[in-house]
Amino acid sequence: MINQQIKDLITQYSDELTALRRKLHSEPELPWEEVQTTQFICDYLDALGITYRRAEPTGVIATIEGQTDGKTVALRGDMDALPVEQLNTHVPYASKVSGKMHACGHDAHTSMLLIAAKALSEVKDELQGNVRLVFQPAEEIAEGAKAMVEQGAMDGVDNVFGIHIWSQMPTHKISCTPGPSFAAADIFRVNFVGKGGHGAIPEDCIDAALVASSFVMNIQTVVSRTIDPQHAAVLTIGRMDVGTRFNVIAENALIEGTVRTFNQETRNHIEKSISHYAQSVAETYGATVEVEYIRGTQPVINDEESAVLVQQVAKEAFGSEIIFAEKPTMGAEDFSFYLDEAPGSFALVGSGNPGKDTEWSHHHGNFDIDEDALATGAELYAQYAWAYLKQFN
Repeated sequence: MINQQIKDLITQYSDELTALRRKLHSEPELPWEEVQTTQFICDYLDALGITYRRAEPTGVIATIEGQTDGKTVALRGDMDALPVEQLNTHVPYASKVSGKMHACGHDAHTSMLLIAAKALSEVKDELQGNVRLVFQPAEEIAEGAKAMVEQGAMDGVDNVFGIHIWSQMPTHKISCTPGPSFAAADIFRVNFVGKGGHGAIPEDCIDAALVASSFVMNIQTVVSRTIDPQHAAVLTIGRMDVGTRFNVIAENALIEGTVRTFNQETRNHIEKSISHYAQSVAETYGATVEVEYIRGTQPVINDEESAVLVQQVAKEAFGSEIIFAEKPTMGAEDFSFYLDEAPGSFALVGSGNPGKDTEWSHHHGNFDIDEDALATGAELYAQYAWAYLKQFN
């Protein structure tokens, strides 16, 4: 199932792979600002002779055409950084840009996909189909995948595969289980309007702080008392902006939060319940309310056939001990927009190593990866594409 030449090439390019990752890590760019990263990818693909086109405003869509006609499999790697100040500045590849950092591993994803592309380009005469390479911007704000799909990244694609480096899993472990992997992520805003006034004369007022507090204290019962406990859901209030001064009764209260679900019925129920609870609380206290519910990413649900193929490829390439069963996370991933277009799967590649201080959580200023995981991810990208195309011939 796997290609030995690909394995040998990835090993041969391991030093280059590390160098690529370190360069990208030191030069982070935020969502929709990945201009230099996009140019770097284009220059690299030019050197390999791989055809591509730039996406707008950033991102790259490339294709490696095989010798014979067949299916097309897409490989996705994201490239944007976060507005996080790097704390582990002792590393030689630390961010050169204040307040910006690759704190989620997208530098690794881009580097792994570039090296996978290099290996695949050297065996393209044996490829029985095509490999689409999607270098995606703006994952961190859940906008990039949708934009890439709209610009044709998934046109003609039969299957799609993505990887996320994962500090919560040990290095040299791979997890890709059928079914839910990442949750749907939605945003809600609730704006209560009461009647302000002097803090010493509450009888003439409608206290928006009291109204908002009642909502916050009661809304969690939507999850704890109205949803099947077997259907995972998280409802988090992340922001509450109420009042202007210690002796002024608040007239306005803004609440913002997020909802994470895997099940669409559960998602629909929570959206409806937030509006119902908000209206009920407002009426109880004589206030008014406006509710905005914004649907973000879809849940990432791994296709069974694709996930099983990932496991088979991983076992053959690295040994059966590499398989790890990571539980689904309530975190979000806009890879879901690709899965709306074609079946596929999303794998986690472990990079946690206490001896190298790489077990920090994603988005933390001390986040780093065990660079031994890079070759695992690069080979998994390439071997999956090879195996997927091979099975149809």
